[in-house]
Amino acid sequence: GNPLGSHTNPECQIDSLPQSWSVISGAGEPQRSSQAMNAVDQRLIRRSAKLIQLFDPPFDKSTLNPGYIKGYIPGVRENGGQYTHAAIWTAMAFAFMGETERAWELFALLNPIHHGRTPKQIATYKVEPYVIAADVYAAAPHTGRGGWTWYTGSAGWMYRLLIETLLGVNLEGDQLRLTPRLPKSWTTYKIHYRYRQTVYHITITRLAADWAVSNQLFLDGNELVSDTVPLVDDHREHSVEFKVWSPVSVPENQSVFPSAAPGIRDGVNTPWQMQDVSDRKSIV
Repeated sequence: GNPLGSHTNPECQIDSLPQSWSVISGAGEPQRSSQAMNAVDQRLIRRSAKLIQLFDPPFDKSTLNPGYIKGYIPGVRENGGQYTHAAIWTAMAFAFMGETERAWELFALLNPIHHGRTPKQIATYKVEPYVIAADVYAAAPHTGRGGWTWYTGSAGWMYRLLIETLLGVNLEGDQLRLTPRLPKSWTTYKIHYRYRQTVYHITITRLAADWAVSNQLFLDGNELVSDTVPLVDDHREHSVEFKVWSPVSVPENQSVFPSAAPGIRDGVNTPWQMQDVSDRKSIV
């Protein structure tokens, strides 16, 4: 067979999927995964256009045959445009590598709100700026135009990127695991989490670098010895305080996903309300 995604190819010389999933799966050798993700940053993240290409260059005139995606116009949908599933996985991969600032930057870049702030942006994006688009065009003269909306599983992945990966709230059965990745500009934030009919008010605070102790987790004022919060549906309000000193990390060659994905597996009704308590501004 013929290789795809190789620097020897005239088209599709780099594809974001194997790069990001070498990190997300935990299967990649860390140094090589880091090199691969730096190549994604250099070649596929187009900050001025606010998009992340799936691969580049698009398929067009070569004899390579990747299947149906070659039927799309070069730079549109899966043929070298932004395929939003993959774009979100790129942001996740950077977060799991410890590149927290870059992960938050890419979340903001993908957030549709930032594609519709001005009349000029709206004229370019052309679709609803309050739902996730399945794809974004990467070819002139339509660069930055949104594709399908209201019909993409990437909306669920965007939710997971924000709630689980960045804000660090992971439901594991009747336990809540907190693995926050705070941007440098944040010192604290609050999440109001509803577990069935019971509300947990969660405050996450970054400890000073010279703090003498490690992370501390409190439930209703009592320090927990475990690293998870037990959840009970007792129809009472509870307070959780997590003081974070050390950054979140994942051991080398260990997948960042548990065997069953939290939050999707459990089917628990969990509406969210998030607030940055440092300046009282709504996050989403």
